[in-house]
Amino acid sequence: MVDGFISFINSASFSLARAIFALFIPIVFFGLLALIIKGRRFVDDTRQAVPEIRVNILLFIFNTIFIVPLLAIFATAMKNGFTVLGIHSVGESVWAQLPSFIVIFAAIFVGDFIGYWRHRFEHSTLLWPSHAIHHSDTRMTWFTLERFHPINRLTTLALDTASLLLLGFPPYAVIANGLVRHYYGYFIHADLPWTYGFLGRVFVSPAMHRWHHAVDETAYQTNFATVFSVFDQIFGTFRVPGPCKCPLGIAENMGAGFFGQLSYPLKRRAYRRSSENSTRAAAK
Repeated sequence: MVDGFISFINSASFSLARAIFALFIPIVFFGLLALIIKGRRFVDDTRQAVPEIRVNILLFIFNTIFIVPLLAIFATAMKNGFTVLGIHSVGESVWAQLPSFIVIFAAIFVGDFIGYWRHRFEHSTLLWPSHAIHHSDTRMTWFTLERFHPINRLTTLALDTASLLLLGFPPYAVIANGLVRHYYGYFIHADLPWTYGFLGRVFVSPAMHRWHHAVDETAYQTNFATVFSVFDQIFGTFRVPGPCKCPLGIAENMGAGFFGQLSYPLKRRAYRRSSENSTRAAAK
C-alpha cells in the first residue's frame, strides 16, 4: 500500500509538473498581449481577478492529478470497447485516402459541430449544474478555460471523442482537433474586445464568447461554438452586438471557493435551479 501511494505521488507530481510547463507559453503570450492592449490597467485588472484565478488554479491542479489520468483510461477503454463490439466506421477508409491536412481540417470542423451541440446540451437541466462552474468566473481570463468541474470534463470527452472515433477519424486528426480547440479556447476566453469584423461571421471571436458568459438574459442560450461561428448562425444562436462590457458570471449562489464549486453539482438544489433557469430561457 505504501509503495502504491508513493507511486501515485510520483506520477501525480510528474503530471502536474508537465501540465504547469505546458502553461508557460500561454502565460507569456497572454501576459504580453494584455500588457500591450491594457497598459497600466493590466495590473489593476489582474489584481481584481486574483480570487477567481485562485479557484481556477485549484481546479486545474485537482483535474490534472485526479481526473486527467481517469480520462486517459476512459478514452482507451472506449476505443477498445468499440473494437470488441465490432463497431467500425465506414469513414476510416475515406479518411485514409485523403491528404492529412484535409483530414485534420475536417476533424476540427466536425469536432466543432459536435462540440456545439454538446455545449448546448450542457446548458440543459441535466448538465448545467456541472457546467455552471465554468460560467461562474466573474473576471474571465484565458485561464478560465481550466475552470471545469470533473463531471464536465467527463461529458466533454465522452461525447466529443466518442463521436469522432465513431466517424472513423484517425488518431492524429482527433489529437489535432483537441489541440486546436484547446488552445483556441484559451484565446476566446481572453479579456479581449475583438469582434473580428466580417471574419466574426466565420470564426468565434473573444467578444462573441464573452457574450456567452455575460450575466444578461438576452445572452442566454447563445454563442455555443468554439472555433467556427457559422454553426451559431445556422442554428439561430449567434449574437454579437459589439464588444461585451456586461458583468460576467451567473446568478446562482454556488458556494464559496474551490470546495463550494466542486460540491455544487452534487446538491439537489442545483438541479431545481437549473430546471427553473431552463424554463425561463425557453420562455424568452
